[in-house]
Amino acid sequence: MAFITLNRKKLKENFDHLNIMFAQNNIEWAIVGKMLCGNRKYLEEIINLGIKEICDSRIRNLQMVKSINPNIQTVFIKPPAIGNIARVVEFADVSFNTELETIKLLSEEAAKQGKTHKIVIMIELGELREGVMREQFVDFYANVFDLPNIEVTGIGTNLTCMYGVLPSQDKLIQLCLYKQLVEAKFNKTIPFISGGTSVTIPLIEKGLLPENINHFRVGETLYLGTDVYNSQPFDHMHNDVFKLYAEIIELHEKPLLPDGELGQNLTGNIATFDEKLVNSSSYRAIIDVGLLDVEDGHIKPVDKDVEIVGASSDMIVLDLGENHRKLNVGDLVEFNLDYMGILRIMNSAYVDKRFEEEKIAVKTPALAQLSPAFSFN
Repeated sequence: MAFITLNRKKLKENFDHLNIMFAQNNIEWAIVGKMLCGNRKYLEEIINLGIKEICDSRIRNLQMVKSINPNIQTVFIKPPAIGNIARVVEFADVSFNTELETIKLLSEEAAKQGKTHKIVIMIELGELREGVMREQFVDFYANVFDLPNIEVTGIGTNLTCMYGVLPSQDKLIQLCLYKQLVEAKFNKTIPFISGGTSVTIPLIEKGLLPENINHFRVGETLYLGTDVYNSQPFDHMHNDVFKLYAEIIELHEKPLLPDGELGQNLTGNIATFDEKLVNSSSYRAIIDVGLLDVEDGHIKPVDKDVEIVGASSDMIVLDLGENHRKLNVGDLVEFNLDYMGILRIMNSAYVDKRFEEEKIAVKTPALAQLSPAFSFN
């Protein structure tokens, strides 16, 4: 058995901190919900925080948001696939776009559905993911601003997610200048510049964010309290909103070195070992979660005496040393997770999703003798 938990209190405190900061800087913001993988009860918790806008890159997840609260503004945050146009218009109030032909199809579909579909035009600022090239932006805008049933509600950019290009005051000023340019040339108003994500938050704190950047899309900093720009946690936010718990399914004292000729393992690697460890042993525990659920490099045992030493498709092996905590089969081991760890676990159908307080409700006979260090209470 394995399950992930969400701590509602810590999530709320992270949300309140961000909400106050954005309000003080006249910035509207949306929660990026894609890490939740459409989980209904977690999305309900997000909506109950009071957010008015949720972004996702999966239409099915936005459909779930609309089924919970139709008044939430839903934003599809990648260029729509042509095969998904009808569903994008149905379940996304806004979509991010970079292709003229796609926007024309959105226009036609919005007319069929009797809607006005809002779009944000993404501009390439160096990350080389989605975005219209800067020198082509004015002509691009000229071809879309007057399409029927389409409203250009903003321009935006994406940085850091693929190559790690960091946002800077200079890049964001460029984004603002493009807004001013097309507004002056075409006598139109573009309400929003969606120039901020989690990685841009430190620019607010340093006073380096251009004042025209008035919209942020935030996921990681909300869920993990992370200063993404500097790759470290914010001291004033919770870094453990999510936790993973996995049950020990085997525990024995075993040698530290494998016995036999070594070939490639499941992941295509050949393991190496320090021969000085020959004739040494430690207590090894196998837990009920594996690479099908999460890559072992994205989870970390809370107990510093516990070390991950190997993983296969459906099991992870832990070195407990001398097992000073006297763990037994049936006990739970607690893990912290990074962003990709949470994302993978949330996408696994084999790992239960619970709230932190629900740990106490999952005792089984096998778990009745939990050690104090890993008790549900």
